[in-house]
Amino acid sequence: MRLGGAARRAHRWLTTSQSGLVGLALLIGVGAGLGAVVFRLLIVGITELVTGRADFSDAGRVASLHLPALGPWFLLLAPVVGGLLYGPLVQRFAPEARGHGVPEVMVAVARNGGRIPARVAIVKSLASALCIGTGGSVGREGPIVQIGSALGSSIGQWLRVPDHRLRLMVACGAAGGISATFDAPIAGVFFGLEVILRRFTAEAFGIVVISSVTANVVARAVVGEDHILTLPAYSLGSAAEFPFYAVLGLVAGAVGWGFARVLYRIEDVCDAVWRGPQWLRPAVGGLVLGGVLLALPQMYGVGYPVLEKAVAGGYAVGFLLVLLVGKVLATSLTIGIGGSGGVFAPSLFIGGMVGTAFGDVAHVAFPGLDLSPGAFGLVGMAAVFAAASHAPIAAVLIVFELTGEYSIILPLMAAVALATGLSHLIARDNIYTLKLIRRGIDIDAEAVDADRLQRLTVADVMRPAPAPVRASSGLDEVTARLAESRYGAMPVVDDEGRYLGAALAGETALDVGGQVGVAAPRAADLARRLPELTPGTSLHDALRTLTAHDATGLPVTATPGEPPIGWIDHRDVLTSYGAADPGGRPAGPR
Repeated sequence: MRLGGAARRAHRWLTTSQSGLVGLALLIGVGAGLGAVVFRLLIVGITELVTGRADFSDAGRVASLHLPALGPWFLLLAPVVGGLLYGPLVQRFAPEARGHGVPEVMVAVARNGGRIPARVAIVKSLASALCIGTGGSVGREGPIVQIGSALGSSIGQWLRVPDHRLRLMVACGAAGGISATFDAPIAGVFFGLEVILRRFTAEAFGIVVISSVTANVVARAVVGEDHILTLPAYSLGSAAEFPFYAVLGLVAGAVGWGFARVLYRIEDVCDAVWRGPQWLRPAVGGLVLGGVLLALPQMYGVGYPVLEKAVAGGYAVGFLLVLLVGKVLATSLTIGIGGSGGVFAPSLFIGGMVGTAFGDVAHVAFPGLDLSPGAFGLVGMAAVFAAASHAPIAAVLIVFELTGEYSIILPLMAAVALATGLSHLIARDNIYTLKLIRRGIDIDAEAVDADRLQRLTVADVMRPAPAPVRASSGLDEVTARLAESRYGAMPVVDDEGRYLGAALAGETALDVGGQVGVAAPRAADLARRLPELTPGTSLHDALRTLTAHDATGLPVTATPGEPPIGWIDHRDVLTSYGAADPGGRPAGPR
């Protein structure tokens, strides 16, 4: 269906103007906010259906209110039933919805121009809700990032926005999901920039902020001030506490790095053991996960009530360590058997246990300092997540926004910096990129090349356009001119100099001039419209279009429809890219 004039203008405004991009960010923010609310209600609904409670993690080893005859043994069966439901769903409709989701979004941004299939949002929400509601010990943040990102990507693909804008829209969806889920709009912004987009620009920051704030406002309007995680406020007693927070940062760095390694080591074990169909793997593996839940029911679902109780001082040091080990094991098993859910919340949970246990020990060892173990728990949450994800800014902001307590910001920043630094020293990859590296995708290495391609523009690479041929020129003249041309195409203009398109070498080879009753074609008959690039287009965006026209190259126009001012093909790109310095600047005129 062809668009009318008004529709074309509206489409052009949305896809090319800054104000149109703001409108898209607002739209994605609304969708991400509503998606986060629906996803949360879906998890609560399935959890209540299975257990009779909105959250089972703090209930203890008791029976489901709906299945009292089974006693606590329903914990052994719930993950099996859940696996039988979401296993075939994921395998049939969206295998990329398996696992914790964020790496798939990262690779979509880094390699696929931000393209994520629309079905991922639906399948991911259903699969993750079923997994968490039936006992999967994973978080809801990874799924909502993938859901929001898929929403932003789907809108962008439907509108056919350029790749660089589509990637921004994916980041908007991710930021909106985090913002609405945690009631943390600032952390949402930096998660989108630091983890998903992996670059900071003024345009990206402004647009992602709009989406994050909009999602937060929408979620608050629907559910009010009902926070999913409520943490107590603590303050820093004296400067003498800083060395303890520094040590905690180093401990958390090792724990965060170790969590990522255990997660994938257990996944490797599951891969080695399982020999059946993939759709059945979550159900069979659910028996093992159910055994963990039966022994430690606090691992059921996300576990925010258990985290709150731990930070508030509700558990002894020994049991905090049991919960720490249990969460690492339960989360790793849930992902390893093919479950769907995030590792963001488990990282916070593990950090809370590490920090609170550390604080308890330090308080007993140095009673004169009057240390607050809960404050160490809050700092440990951010530090472990930062070490696992290599996202220190988002880690600091998420805990700061959850508590609203500025007095702990200094030890929080110090511990996060040390944890991230130690994790970086031990390994370059993090809990997200490690999954991709195991699949042979190194987006950190590719980011260097992508950055250089983003810095270089078509204007840096293009060569002068071939001299145009008149529309009235005959086939022999066009063929002769093309034989001398660098490119397999040549501009065609009418007698008034208007651009009609390009004559292609592949079509002039089909000489019909000798056929009886058929007039020899003129240049005007051979003119075909090729996609037009502008001088300011980055090589990163131009390459996708060039790949489909490697035999002809593409015209470069200052104004759409006007005669070309330059021409470019893949050889020009490779030559300029190879000569560019690491900063992405071209070596100079050829």
